[in-house]
Amino acid sequence: VQLQASGGGLVRAGDSLRLSCAASGRSFVSYVMGWFRQPPGKEREFVGRIWTSGTSYYADFVKGRFAVSRDNAKNTVYLQMNNLKPEDTAVYYCAASRTGGGASSAYDYWGQGTLVTVSS
Repeated sequence: VQLQASGGGLVRAGDSLRLSCAASGRSFVSYVMGWFRQPPGKEREFVGRIWTSGTSYYADFVKGRFAVSRDNAKNTVYLQMNNLKPEDTAVYYCAASRTGGGASSAYDYWGQGTLVTVSS
């Protein structure tokens, strides 16, 4: 599975942004898709994931603001980010896992990352 993330950019605090992650290869529908981020100077952290059923789970710091969705017909997963804050500034990565989980090690395939910068 190859993943291509897109949609990052420079926005202001309070704005919304939607990231996309297009997957190539077969069996996209069988993967748990996750989003991670790496803020400047910090380690990569879990943001949210979505199972094949459409059930999603989020890190506490994005609950109520971010939403993960997937379109299996388009082999694409999305991260809708609302009410963005300067601390959301990071490189955002999509990833695919056969088992799911919040740890990076659970994910087998990674996209290249897309930078989101939120100005105050």
